[in-house]
Amino acid sequence: MNIPNKITISRILLIPFFVIAMMFDFGWGTLTLFGAEMPIHHFIGALIFILASTTDWVDGYYARKYNLVTTFGKFLDPLADKLLVSAAFILMVELDMAPAWVIIIIISREFAVTGLRLILAGGGEVVAANQLGKIKTWAQIVAIAAALLHNTIFTLIGIPFDMIMLYVALFFTLWSGWDYFYLNRRVLLESK
Repeated sequence: MNIPNKITISRILLIPFFVIAMMFDFGWGTLTLFGAEMPIHHFIGALIFILASTTDWVDGYYARKYNLVTTFGKFLDPLADKLLVSAAFILMVELDMAPAWVIIIIISREFAVTGLRLILAGGGEVVAANQLGKIKTWAQIVAIAAALLHNTIFTLIGIPFDMIMLYVALFFTLWSGWDYFYLNRRVLLESK
């Protein structure tokens, strides 16, 4: 297994630590950041999420720079993204940081595109993330990070940056999902 794939696997392995940090208080108290108060364990969870999210850029950069792109990596990288982002979104609903209907749409799209990828893989095709998919992923990551950090940086200027980014992420989630299905419609039409 090459280094980019190991980095991708590390993203998956960080998920349980992220979930534990977000869900269990451990009696650590609160932290004031930019005038906003937040539980310390949420701050630690947000840092773990941000660290895990940066591995998405690192593994892709390393794979392209050193020509280490593999079929396994093309499959594993978007799966790792979906696992991390889905865990974060589910936690956000549990912690009342996001409306459930938005998260249901986002996660449903992820399942649908994963199903499409499986159909394509059955025909010998592996679909790497396209540019819209990458924008979608980064919009989701920014929305999640802002929410997990309790929108602390933006409370100073009074804008709900986390919610703005969540709706931007929803837009790109729907658009990129439509794009994946439209570009691969021949596979769906052939399977009738």
